[in-house]
Amino acid sequence: MESHEEKPIIYTMENKPIVTCAGDQALFAALYSALAQQLPREPMEWRRSYGRAPKMIHLEANFVQFKEDLLPKEGNKALLTFPFLHIYWTDCCDTEVYKASVKEDMLRWQTTLKHHGSQDWLIVVVESDAKKKNKTNLLPRTSIMDKIRNDFCNKQSDRCVSLADPLKESSRSQESWSAFLTKLRTLLLMSFTKNLGRFEDDMRTMREKRTEPGWSFCDYFMVQEELAFVFEMLQQYEDALVQYDELDALFTQYVLNFGAGDGANWLGSFCQPVRSWNGLVLRRPIDMEKRELIQRSEASLLDLRSYLFSRQCTLLIFLQRPWEVTQRALELLHNCVQELRLLEVSVLQGALDCWVFLSCLEVLHRIEGCCDRTQLEANCSHTVGLWTYATEKLKCLGELCGLVSKNGPNSEDLNRTVDLLAGLGAERPETVNSLQSPYKKLKEALSSVETFEKHYLELSHAAMEMYTAIGRMRSARLVGKSLAEYYMRKGDPQSADGFLQDSLKSYVAEGWSLQVTHTRRQVAECQKLLGQTEEYLQTSALLASDANLTDEERKHFCQEILNYANQSSQSQDQKVALSMAAFAQLRELRFQPACPSVHVGAALQLELRMCSLMPVAVRLEQLAVSVHFSLEQPGQRGPAALSTPQRRNPGTGTGTSGMVSSGVSPDGTVVFSAVSPAGGGLSGAGPGGLGGGGSAAASALELYEIHDRSPSDNTLNTTGVVCKNVHLMLRRHDSATSLDTPSAGGISVALTGTAAVAIEDSTQMLKTHDVTLLPGNNSIPFTAPSQKPGAYTLRQLCATVGRVQFVLPHIYPTVQYEVYSQEPQLTIEPLTDNLLAGLPQKVKFTIVTGHYTVKKGDALQLSNTDSMPILHTNSCTARIVSSTGELVGESALSIHSSEKVTSISLPPTPPYHTLDFQLDVLCHIPASPARLETERLTNGEVRHRTKSRTRYNSGMAAVDQKVSIDCPWSIYSTLISLTFYIPFKAKHSLLSAGKRKYIQVCLQNVSDTNFRLTDPSLTQRQQNSSLELHSLNAKAEQLVHSKQCVFCLWEAKWAVEPPACLQFSFAASFSPTEPADAEFKPYCYDFQLERVSTLYCLRAEIRPADGEEQCRTGTLCGLEVSITRLTEPSDSEREDEESTESEGLRTTNLMYEVVDNSSNWAVCGKSSGVVSMPVAASATHRVQMEVMPLFAGHLPFPSIKLLKYLPHSATPAIQPDTDSCLENDNLSLLDKGLEDQADTASLRSRGSIHSLGSTDQPLPPTPRGLPMPRLEPFSPGQVFNGSQGRQVLVLPATDDHILEVNAT
Repeated sequence: MESHEEKPIIYTMENKPIVTCAGDQALFAALYSALAQQLPREPMEWRRSYGRAPKMIHLEANFVQFKEDLLPKEGNKALLTFPFLHIYWTDCCDTEVYKASVKEDMLRWQTTLKHHGSQDWLIVVVESDAKKKNKTNLLPRTSIMDKIRNDFCNKQSDRCVSLADPLKESSRSQESWSAFLTKLRTLLLMSFTKNLGRFEDDMRTMREKRTEPGWSFCDYFMVQEELAFVFEMLQQYEDALVQYDELDALFTQYVLNFGAGDGANWLGSFCQPVRSWNGLVLRRPIDMEKRELIQRSEASLLDLRSYLFSRQCTLLIFLQRPWEVTQRALELLHNCVQELRLLEVSVLQGALDCWVFLSCLEVLHRIEGCCDRTQLEANCSHTVGLWTYATEKLKCLGELCGLVSKNGPNSEDLNRTVDLLAGLGAERPETVNSLQSPYKKLKEALSSVETFEKHYLELSHAAMEMYTAIGRMRSARLVGKSLAEYYMRKGDPQSADGFLQDSLKSYVAEGWSLQVTHTRRQVAECQKLLGQTEEYLQTSALLASDANLTDEERKHFCQEILNYANQSSQSQDQKVALSMAAFAQLRELRFQPACPSVHVGAALQLELRMCSLMPVAVRLEQLAVSVHFSLEQPGQRGPAALSTPQRRNPGTGTGTSGMVSSGVSPDGTVVFSAVSPAGGGLSGAGPGGLGGGGSAAASALELYEIHDRSPSDNTLNTTGVVCKNVHLMLRRHDSATSLDTPSAGGISVALTGTAAVAIEDSTQMLKTHDVTLLPGNNSIPFTAPSQKPGAYTLRQLCATVGRVQFVLPHIYPTVQYEVYSQEPQLTIEPLTDNLLAGLPQKVKFTIVTGHYTVKKGDALQLSNTDSMPILHTNSCTARIVSSTGELVGESALSIHSSEKVTSISLPPTPPYHTLDFQLDVLCHIPASPARLETERLTNGEVRHRTKSRTRYNSGMAAVDQKVSIDCPWSIYSTLISLTFYIPFKAKHSLLSAGKRKYIQVCLQNVSDTNFRLTDPSLTQRQQNSSLELHSLNAKAEQLVHSKQCVFCLWEAKWAVEPPACLQFSFAASFSPTEPADAEFKPYCYDFQLERVSTLYCLRAEIRPADGEEQCRTGTLCGLEVSITRLTEPSDSEREDEESTESEGLRTTNLMYEVVDNSSNWAVCGKSSGVVSMPVAASATHRVQMEVMPLFAGHLPFPSIKLLKYLPHSATPAIQPDTDSCLENDNLSLLDKGLEDQADTASLRSRGSIHSLGSTDQPLPPTPRGLPMPRLEPFSPGQVFNGSQGRQVLVLPATDDHILEVNAT
């Protein structure tokens, strides 16, 4: 049995729940080993209160001998020393022995437990076969068990268990042992849960009293930590960590409340001055020294925080979450510094830096102790923050102790160092043998300047490498900047320069203006010490224009530049070229005149508007703009270039290439982006605001249009965009450039002042001398050269101040003006959105003379066509406008027309002017566009008459008219096309009423104009004396609004049978409603009708069932269909109809079909069939069938269809014609349209297959694979349905509407 001291050892990581053992100690000693090993093998489900999730735990126990001193005394809240279960062991099997000694000992044991309020006990009776053999007069085992239960377990019989000879290997022994272990685990877990719940309730009650006077956080800390120890004892590290986190949060909240003026009395003990700053202790499971200080309420703030974090660190490592330790450590170190300030704790200057430095290294060493090197390298993102914080604190200590200055520490610094080292105390025993302990590193670093530099550089480079490895370049640059400041204080600018430049690039790329300003000042100081004149001047210019500096500082740096510029030099050609980005910004460029395209010799003024960024006025010796001249002319015109209907600016042209719009507004202004040179907003920087250092910026694209036009009619075939400076855009960047370098690499170089600006040589220059730039906006005029035709591109802007030249390497957006020698151009465009056919329409002729001089006698020759005459009056006037848009004069036109040519005499017009005039044209509406003839133009070209096409978006048919024009400046004739739209759409219909026929014409206004329509008439194109047309139109004049229709109706009468084909012509006069005196114009529409005679008449009758007066729903009714032949067949009809002759009687086959598309009727039986109809007047055939009404009310008759039934060898008599008319009251099959009728080659209606075998005319079955008979519809008007539109009254079947009324 395990030896037991009077007071158990507590506060170690090996604590287990205590279980006392009374009774036969020798018996228990024999079973102890097996019991201690097998108890934790099986997990138990631990269900806790307050809805917390259950957990599976392995129970272990520390079995000790029962002593009364172990029982908890009143007020003792320690759980680790609390015995959770008491076991009494006995193997007594003799009744006499039980009564003599065992019972009394067991009674004393139970009395002691009751006296201390302990109710968790268990009596174990071990049964031994050996004792049974030695004593024959023993009673059975159950008698001993019964006595014990009767004496001690009356109400708790489960508290007494039997264990059958556990040392044997029999199955009975194993089952008994297993049941005992299960019982032991259950009772132990029940006791643990009960006592732990009681402890938590007491702890919660104690926490709720925290607002009462006299409450102590340290006392509460010890109580809740006891709970954490218990969870840790059960290996529930997550729950243990929660207890410490709650203590951490509670203490933090009290500190914050203290800072807000609501302080607790017990916080006074934590406000005592800090005497020791030896850092965190993480190499011990429990720091007993600091725990005792907390227990005695003598701990300082650093002591409490150190102890609390050490416990959290231990549990996190048990949970295998070492990287969370680093995160919490960094938060702890920062929070402790703030809490000391809130509590106003007195701390020696530098003491906190020592504590933070030691703590950072202690955490890092602790993490290194539980992780291998591979894990550390893969997770350096978690530890790099501690490395950086330790570096910062070591630097602060170095500055405080005089280890960073050039002269080294003085006596005061040495005394301060001694005081700081004294507060560290003696080194801890666990780190004495470690050569790299935090204590030794700090002591060594503060001992001399050399060792300090060694440790500081080692930490700085380690932090930078880690930041670089994880991609945190900003943080790496920040550490580098701190390292550069260290080098500058040490007087080593050469080493600091690289770090400052890297930091500056990062700040510039990301737009941190204040950081850019601060770093740039350090760079300027470094460059001045290193004698880098050109770089220093560039940086000074940037600082002089930086709005983040004061006016005195800006003037200082500006004066530095002016002093150098005014220095006399032995070589007058030696000048320094700097970027203009920091000196001035090009804001705007204005052309006068506004169009950046002028003809040769024209005057063109350029006005530059610049914003000086200098704080004082600066006198410029010269301001020059280099110009690149190119013979390629974007505005060059091809021969006799024409365009309709668009009109292009004369400066952009329609040649083979053109310039992409460079941001020139209609008033001739180019606006450049304004970017602050301080480094903000570089992503949108263009060379207009910032010049790249010797190279074009990434956004400075020179884009040009490429047009490919047809030489015959000048139509656009293809268009594209080409970049002319692609060699600058796609060149390879330096591989050594950092990933954080801005995309506009040239801009970054200019801003950091590390490269010279290249000046471009140019033969063409715009210059001005003695210009004074005032702070802010300035306006400088230039005169642009225009002697040669070509393209002039502004490349660079250079301002000269003494020995300094400020250069804008590339002007962007690209600014280009064109000096052109333009070919004459004629443009014809309509003055309305749509040209309407049939009405006079105005078109505008625009002639851009270009380099050509229109002389007296020059004329335009237009070919005449019959379908589009040129209308002209004596008041036609031409306007002459200069290239600037000013009206020069007006002149009356002389127009002469002959049979084939219209000649327009042009007034004399100087070059590069615009001549425009208007003419009226009229396009006749084609009456019959289907039959066209050809005609010849005046130039001999054969062309067809106008062809109509439909404009689907508006419903108007379009007519294209082409005109040949001969211009005086060209030897070629050119065709132009004008599109006219017919404002009307006409349809015709044939209506029947028995043998009477009516012709209806529908005229629809598909245009957006309202018209007046007068005198509608219908005539025959082939005169037939037997045909008479009687007009049924009441009004002679009607108003036709846009998108509305007008219907006209005539009755057709004839004395004899009409011919098979009738041709008609509909005519009317129309004019627009505005103006009111508009002249009427004719409109004509030709159409034809075929087979208009009525051959058959259909009539239907519906009769109710026998015995009924009215039809009822659900009852069969009789339907009788009568088919009557009205006329004898004419000669043409005999040829069309397929008939047979038998015994002198000629017959033809017809197919009928009864359908109901509205689902009002159900046709019972056969709904279709084939009948043999005699070809004779008044011949009648009747068909009877049964129908059932499905609804009540006035129901329309079912639809009846009649079709020709033709054998497969018959030739269709009717060819589909899309222009033929439709009969409104005809068969329903024809409602589908003639397109569907033409495709009717088989039986399509419901039940038509069964109709082949109907009783009306049996047909032999058609063999499979042979051709089938065909169905062919009648022409419109050949079949008249006399029952069309009729209705029949249908009553409901029964009256189920019963209303019951109860009266009381």
